Amino acid sequence: MKTALYIDCCIRGADSRTRALAEAFFSSLGPEYETERLYLPEENLACFQGAYFDQRERLLAAGERDHPRFRYARQFARAGLIVAAAPFWDLSFPALLKVYIEQVSVDGITFQSGEAGLRGLCRAERLVFLTTRGGFYTDSPDEMGSRYLEAMSRFFGIGAYSCVAADGMDAAGFDGPASLRRACREAAALAGTL
Repeated sequence: MKTALYIDCCIRGADSRTRALAEAFFSSLGPEYETERLYLPEENLACFQGAYFDQRERLLAAGERDHPRFRYARQFARAGLIVAAAPFWDLSFPALLKVYIEQVSVDGITFQSGEAGLRGLCRAERLVFLTTRGGFYTDSPDEMGSRYLEAMSRFFGIGAYSCVAADGMDAAGFDGPASLRRACREAAALAGTL
């Protein structure tokens, strides 16, 4: 059995159009995957600052990577598939997802630094990013969310990266629901190939 880690950053909850996209993906994912879902708005995630940051640095310096503090990183590193679902937000995605990525970026768990440089340690064969966007950003140089996650997937040593996006969801005169239906079909088809 493989683990599919579902990083749910759909901050509008049940009203989220991105969540509908994620549901289409997971409804077509094969039975060889067991899904572990993290709903980020309910996780106790904190930015690196003050005593919280100091504790992290002390633990890493002491080599205490089995500390509960690093549970997100260990979960991320052992997953066979990683699926992040988050809406387009300020040219990227909600800050909560970035805070989570900082939590999983742990030298010795998700990547290794050494004399030869950096090497990813994650087992995932693919990172899939599912997103919905109010405007049209798929081919825009202003879109930073997918580009950032693709770079991070390489950093973590993840084999492949895919992004499925529904663009134009809030564009006047554009059929946003049709865009979402198309993206849901694309997400389901991708899941069926994994």
